[in-house]
Amino acid sequence: MAHLMQEIFGYTDELSRALQKQDQDIVHAIELVDITKYHLEGLRTDPGWDDFLKKVTSFCTKHKIKIADMEGPYFPAGRPRRGFFNGAKNYHRFKVDMYVSVIDRKISELNGRFDEVNTDLLSCMAAFCPLRLFAAYDQEKLVRLATKFYANDFTSDELARLPWQLNMYVTHVRRDERFQNLKNLCELSVMLVETNKHEQYYIVYKLLKLVLILPVATASVERVFSSMNHVKNKLRSKMGDDYLNNCLVTFVEREFFNQVKDEDVINLFQKGDRKVIL
Repeated sequence: MAHLMQEIFGYTDELSRALQKQDQDIVHAIELVDITKYHLEGLRTDPGWDDFLKKVTSFCTKHKIKIADMEGPYFPAGRPRRGFFNGAKNYHRFKVDMYVSVIDRKISELNGRFDEVNTDLLSCMAAFCPLRLFAAYDQEKLVRLATKFYANDFTSDELARLPWQLNMYVTHVRRDERFQNLKNLCELSVMLVETNKHEQYYIVYKLLKLVLILPVATASVERVFSSMNHVKNKLRSKMGDDYLNNCLVTFVEREFFNQVKDEDVINLFQKGDRKVIL
């Protein structure tokens, strides 16, 4: 099981790191989702199982660990329910019940997180990518991004003008040498402001800002929920909402709070009304 976890985490680690970054590259993230699914689906095939079994067998042989006969009967440890594993073979138990089952759960989790709607959203966002002279540009996807996902953020007039402004925008930036070496959407946004094109193509820039806000907000929410496991544990399970919120803020933004001097905190409390002398 340890080898299986190592195999799965080896393929999902890059995706997890990319999704946790505040400045995540959307194009890179959507590519990693597809690549991760591809490799996980490859693991659950017969060749994938055979390669995995060879690695485990080699490890057991090297460390003189007894290797189970895959065609032999399965004898579970402990005291399971009577007759539950009667007739089960090691091959079925280890491959189907454990190996394939765990991989299927991971693939199902990815499909649930990145379903058709979310994948379509990321695909539309990727059309803004400035790499290789905006090779990923797709007017249809960007218009769909505005009309389908952000319709409430634009007026009907802005949505009607968006296709023409997109065509003008992409022609303009492709001809401008200052936009040739941009690597991500953040750099594109900065360059639009520095060249004052954010005012000329304000509808396009507005859509770009909405695209940049989403991944940062998503990663922030993921970090907050992960932090709750550390802040609100069994010893502090009855923590109130206000106290929990305050603790989460200082825990999630600890890099910022570590820069605050103790003297500044003391001075702040001394200036306020209190009953306890610090």
